[in-house]
Amino acid sequence: MRSQDKKIYAVYILASKPYGTLYIGVTGDLITRITQHRAGEIPGFTKRYNVKTLVWFEYFGEIDSAIQREKTMKKWPRDWKINLIERENLHWLDLYPNLIGVSTFR
Repeated sequence: MRSQDKKIYAVYILASKPYGTLYIGVTGDLITRITQHRAGEIPGFTKRYNVKTLVWFEYFGEIDSAIQREKTMKKWPRDWKINLIERENLHWLDLYPNLIGVSTFR
């Protein structure tokens, strides 16, 4: 397999609002998955609790590494998750617009 064909996986955190309900997931297509969450297309937890704001994500080259990171993070205390978010996204901004290339500045 050529390096340019290598699949990228992402672990991500969604929030209902700053310090609100959190959801941790893993995907092989971050933009599509977040678009589905935002549209309410994925039944379950995120749809029921209106958890749509992308506040953190991390890329991996191997699915096993991404799945292990997701499983580990889901076991973390809530404070650890909040600290992880705030290290890179202090104001809990929605990262989705920048992810899809839409400027949030006017």
